[in-house]
Amino acid sequence: MTHEEIMEIVRRIFRDVFDDENLEVNDSTNSSDIEDWDSLEHITLVVSMEKEFNLKFDLKEVNKLANVGEMVDLIASKL
Repeated sequence: MTHEEIMEIVRRIFRDVFDDENLEVNDSTNSSDIEDWDSLEHITLVVSMEKEFNLKFDLKEVNKLANVGEMVDLIASKL
Protein backbone atom coordinates (compact mmCIF):
# COMPACT_ATOMS: atom_id res chain seq x y z
CA MET A 1 0.00 0.00 0.00
CA THR A 2 1.37 3.43 -0.90
CA HIS A 3 1.60 6.43 1.40
CA GLU A 4 -1.23 8.13 -0.51
CA GLU A 5 -3.49 5.05 -0.35
CA ILE A 6 -2.99 4.86 3.42
CA MET A 7 -3.55 8.63 3.70
CA GLU A 8 -6.91 8.35 1.91
CA ILE A 9 -8.09 5.78 4.45
CA VAL A 10 -6.72 7.87 7.34
CA ARG A 11 -8.58 10.94 6.01
CA ARG A 12 -11.81 8.94 5.97
CA ILE A 13 -11.20 7.80 9.56
CA PHE A 14 -10.57 11.39 10.69
CA ARG A 15 -13.73 12.58 8.96
CA ASP A 16 -15.74 9.79 10.61
CA VAL A 17 -14.30 10.35 14.08
CA PHE A 18 -14.73 14.13 13.97
CA ASP A 19 -18.03 13.88 12.05
CA ASP A 20 -16.88 16.41 9.45
CA GLU A 21 -16.95 15.40 5.79
CA ASN A 22 -15.02 18.55 4.82
CA LEU A 23 -12.16 18.07 7.29
CA GLU A 24 -8.81 18.63 5.57
CA VAL A 25 -6.09 16.27 6.75
CA ASN A 26 -2.54 16.13 5.38
CA ASP A 27 0.91 14.94 6.47
CA SER A 28 1.55 17.97 8.67
CA THR A 29 -1.85 17.96 10.43
CA ASN A 30 -1.55 17.64 14.20
CA SER A 31 -3.77 17.98 17.25
CA SER A 32 -3.44 21.77 17.36
CA ASP A 33 -4.94 21.99 13.84
CA ILE A 34 -8.25 20.33 14.78
CA GLU A 35 -10.26 22.02 17.51
CA ASP A 36 -11.95 18.86 18.85
CA TRP A 37 -8.81 16.70 18.86
CA ASP A 38 -8.38 15.97 22.54
CA SER A 39 -7.01 12.92 24.37
CA LEU A 40 -10.28 11.00 24.08
CA GLU A 41 -10.54 11.63 20.33
CA HIS A 42 -6.89 10.64 20.00
CA ILE A 43 -7.65 7.23 21.53
CA THR A 44 -10.67 6.87 19.24
CA LEU A 45 -8.48 7.66 16.21
CA VAL A 46 -5.82 5.13 17.23
CA VAL A 47 -8.34 2.36 17.88
CA SER A 48 -10.14 3.10 14.60
CA MET A 49 -6.87 2.87 12.68
CA GLU A 50 -5.92 -0.36 14.42
CA LYS A 51 -9.26 -1.88 13.41
CA GLU A 52 -9.19 -0.54 9.84
CA PHE A 53 -5.64 -1.73 9.13
CA ASN A 54 -5.84 -4.84 11.34
CA LEU A 55 -2.75 -4.00 13.39
CA LYS A 56 -1.72 -2.96 16.90
CA PHE A 57 0.26 0.06 17.95
CA ASP A 58 2.64 0.17 20.88
CA LEU A 59 1.84 3.04 23.26
CA LYS A 60 5.43 4.31 23.01
CA GLU A 61 5.12 4.46 19.20
CA VAL A 62 1.89 6.44 19.35
CA ASN A 63 3.24 8.88 21.94
CA LYS A 64 6.19 9.77 19.67
CA LEU A 65 3.99 10.77 16.71
CA ALA A 66 4.10 14.48 15.89
CA ASN A 67 1.63 14.58 13.00
CA VAL A 68 -0.59 12.57 10.66
CA GLY A 69 2.26 11.93 8.21
CA GLU A 70 4.19 10.12 10.93
CA MET A 71 1.08 8.06 11.71
CA VAL A 72 0.79 7.09 8.04
CA ASP A 73 4.49 6.12 8.00
CA LEU A 74 3.99 4.02 11.14
CA ILE A 75 1.00 2.24 9.57
CA ALA A 76 3.02 1.60 6.40
CA SER A 77 5.86 0.08 8.43
CA LYS A 78 3.42 -2.37 10.05
CA LEU A 79 1.64 -3.50 6.88
